[in-house]
Amino acid sequence: MRLATLNLLNGMSLSDRSVTPSCLADAVRELRADVVGLQEVDRGQPRSHSADLTAQVADTMDAAHWKFVPALVGTPGFDWRAATENDHDGTEASYGIGLVSRWPVLSWHVTRLSAASVRSPIVLPGSKQVVWLEDEPRVGLAAVVETPIGVMTVATTHLSFVPVWNGVQLRTFTADLARLPGPRVLLGDLNMPPPFPRLLSGWQVLARVATYPAWEPKLQLDHVLGSGPLPPVLAVESPELAVSDHRALLVQF
Repeated sequence: MRLATLNLLNGMSLSDRSVTPSCLADAVRELRADVVGLQEVDRGQPRSHSADLTAQVADTMDAAHWKFVPALVGTPGFDWRAATENDHDGTEASYGIGLVSRWPVLSWHVTRLSAASVRSPIVLPGSKQVVWLEDEPRVGLAAVVETPIGVMTVATTHLSFVPVWNGVQLRTFTADLARLPGPRVLLGDLNMPPPFPRLLSGWQVLARVATYPAWEPKLQLDHVLGSGPLPPVLAVESPELAVSDHRALLVQF
């Protein structure tokens, strides 16, 4: 069993800032994952050629079970509104998270996570420039999956970059996940370093490795957390892929 999380950076290659289906496909093939949680995912955005990136990942994995859930409708950083349940199958340009599974999904569950009400300082990657950014709404997506070890819940999310608020979101989402069948695995960009994911959620840490920035990782922002009787972790991988400013994070059971 191979479970992975990947912040897509809307499918962008850092080598030339382009977005191409072939680069995304190469990245997905390298993971060889059975289930992958995706963050910073575009659907219908001009910057990614109006593609449905979750669908592209599912096609590359030959996976019949997948779902994209928008956190916002419009263009991130410009003109957007918070997405609602009515936007799940909409045709407007949107941005959010996705989950793709080779194994059958019995049910899908969505948790809406509101944005922080304050702006937060962010240091731009590769520079010392600090900008104050408005937070965006977030979302959590969980799938109850039939796996080789039986029914389990696999979830993904991309939490706020605002300190403390992302902790509130993590506790909210893991409380919702506790209502779903175990064991449970959370794959995501939590925007917080260790030991906060464990301290705030009470879940097991299944992978300890720096993932950001991709070219010279210094921080672990991407995490795999577990709850319940999971099999032993046999291997942890954090490859630099053809896309994204994050490294993927993968655990093999």
